[in-house]
Amino acid sequence: MNPDPLWYFAYGSNLDPRTFLGRRGMQPLATRNVQLSDYRLVFDLAIGSGERGVANLLAEPGSTVLGVAYQISDGQAQRLDRTEGVPKSYRRTAVELVADDLAERLSGFTYVSPHRKMGRKPSERYMGLLLHGARHHGLPDFYVEYLRNFELAVDERATQMELFGAPERSR
Repeated sequence: MNPDPLWYFAYGSNLDPRTFLGRRGMQPLATRNVQLSDYRLVFDLAIGSGERGVANLLAEPGSTVLGVAYQISDGQAQRLDRTEGVPKSYRRTAVELVADDLAERLSGFTYVSPHRKMGRKPSERYMGLLLHGARHHGLPDFYVEYLRNFELAVDERATQMELFGAPERSR
């Protein structure tokens, strides 16, 4: 096992501390706001049979994705791989990150999925995780607004519940 800590770049639901710290049980050694150049945020990893998708990265020169770098142990990174579905859903990918003050470069990893399905969109619940995480970590207002402007998916689960007369859950 590698004793040196690793930097993990979170751009999706792991931005939200309720997901990363709570559900995933991670305890990072450090956290930094960072940017990843030459990638674009997309939601093309299919969830369910409707139009819902979760976050993914698409290589695109000139684009930038903002997020958070968590410094974690090798053991935590291996556990995170399992929770993220490596190698079935995502692949661990080496990335070069730039800290928010633009003064420091960090070598790290993130997750990218080759299983793309165009036309997918984030659900309202999923986007709420990204927005909560972006605000929690103090990502710039322009990036929060960028996230808010994504078109949201119709959640087929809510439609199914309405068809069967189940009460809609409060949001």
